[in-house]
Amino acid sequence: MHVVIMGCGRVGSSLATDLEAAGHTVAVIDQAREAFRRLGPNFKGKTVTGVGFDRDVLREAGIQDADAFAAVSNGDNSNILAARVARETYGVQNVVARIYDPGRAEIYQRLGIPTVATVLWATDQILRRLLPEGSRSEWRDASGTVQLCEMHPHNDWYGRQILLIDEMTPARVAFITRLGVGLIPDQHTVLQQGDLIHVMVGDEDIAKTEEILANSPDGERK
Repeated sequence: MHVVIMGCGRVGSSLATDLEAAGHTVAVIDQAREAFRRLGPNFKGKTVTGVGFDRDVLREAGIQDADAFAAVSNGDNSNILAARVARETYGVQNVVARIYDPGRAEIYQRLGIPTVATVLWATDQILRRLLPEGSRSEWRDASGTVQLCEMHPHNDWYGRQILLIDEMTPARVAFITRLGVGLIPDQHTVLQQGDLIHVMVGDEDIAKTEEILANSPDGERK
């Protein structure tokens, strides 16, 4: 597919080279011509100097034939404006905008523009390394109300059907990692020692879920 990327910083250049290596055609837009040096000498895609929400610039990048558009410049306003133009004017279905301000990310997500809130993501990743116990956040929706968390249960949970977690906690098991391989559980899946459990849970229910899983399920049932 053809992908247009606005912004040739570290993220944009990495996206461009990875997409090209995967066999896609890529056009990169940036206001600074020297930014294209990050793409390296082997980049075969198109580079366009200009503002990423300018329609002439977008057309030069092939936006009319684009299957996807990523706005990853350093400016929140520019990213969201360019994403809206790509979707609303040119009908690009797969659009994403990088947003630094978490509050803005929530607003734009509700307007139907998928966003990556880098501050929230970075915060979650740092907390995962600072706090070795309890839950570890792996993903959070743009509104900051739902998280995908890795949970660490009491030993007595092992050997039980994994759906017991759904029954006894406010969380829902999204998947487990077993021997390094992701597995979506069904009603017959039994939790085994060494499994990593990943659950979807609302922010307000994380503490309660941690508390329940930290104890034996037999004790919780009494």
